[in-house]
Amino acid sequence: MENEVKLTKLAKCAGCGAKVGAGVLAQLLDGIQVHQDPNLLVGFDKSDDASVYQVSEDLALVQTVDFFPPIADDPYVFGQIAATNALSDVYAMGGEPKLCLNIMAVPADMPGDVVHQLLRGGYDKVYEAGALITGGHSILDDEPKYGLAVTGFVHPDRILTNSGAKPGDILLFTKPLGIGVLTTAAKADMVTEDGMALALKLMTTLNKAARDAMVKYRIHACTDVTGFGMLGHMLEMAQGSDVEAELYVDEVAMIPEALELARMGILPEGMYRNRTFAEDSVDAGNTELARQDLLYDPQTAGGLLMAVDPADADALFLELQHCVPSAQRIGTVRPYQGGKRIFLR
Repeated sequence: MENEVKLTKLAKCAGCGAKVGAGVLAQLLDGIQVHQDPNLLVGFDKSDDASVYQVSEDLALVQTVDFFPPIADDPYVFGQIAATNALSDVYAMGGEPKLCLNIMAVPADMPGDVVHQLLRGGYDKVYEAGALITGGHSILDDEPKYGLAVTGFVHPDRILTNSGAKPGDILLFTKPLGIGVLTTAAKADMVTEDGMALALKLMTTLNKAARDAMVKYRIHACTDVTGFGMLGHMLEMAQGSDVEAELYVDEVAMIPEALELARMGILPEGMYRNRTFAEDSVDAGNTELARQDLLYDPQTAGGLLMAVDPADADALFLELQHCVPSAQRIGTVRPYQGGKRIFLR
């Protein structure tokens, strides 16, 4: 029987568009004492994708958690998207996901088969990643939410953070932008079937292949582009690395339908939060406003943004062209000159 529950109608915000803004989050965390542990290699005092704790000379644990309200009406697809998004943080750190725990909130009157399909979507995507779901926690809530706590493994010497970019690095990216705009338009029935199908395909594509390719090369920094948008996450990388970035806007793949919708003013609320956070550090030049909007657009299960040693950039770019949705060479890293951190060209 076709599912009659429209999950997205039960949520005020969709997917990573529900994320607390980066600027607000920094204020909420300000002043919280950070306890020191020599084995804690990456903690929440960094604006990074996950925490990393060293267990032995050749093993470190990568831990992250991510969940959000529905971004698709089909519960199975929503489960896949939420799992893909949660797993991505481990990939962004260069790690391999191993163990996962479900995090779920559902209305008391939600049909059991809908909940089952949601969980099955998460399980299938986790198993595709080569990891295991070993339990979890669920509560009752008027608004459904789903996600995962994920533990992965990485060698302590091969951790990738978002704060290691160096002048001269080449910026590569692996998925087109515009998912937030398309899913926002979908709530108003303003997106085409092909447009929504593309968005769902992108949001259920693991960053596993991108991770497996990049770890063969000299990557100085990496992050996945999700709720803070391309410019929000790029700004965190630039600030953490004390560099600036030149972004070639014409080289950034943008979903054509999303760009047209942005020109019509169909934009997610999260885009405005991201702009507020990052725009003072961005020199937009002559970039069209709609293209700027897509650069601030919150992505759900977005691609990996990599700062690659220039000697390895060509080889990695070529390899990515065969294994990711959209391999892009989008910019360069420069020494910080003071003032703006990102320059759109």
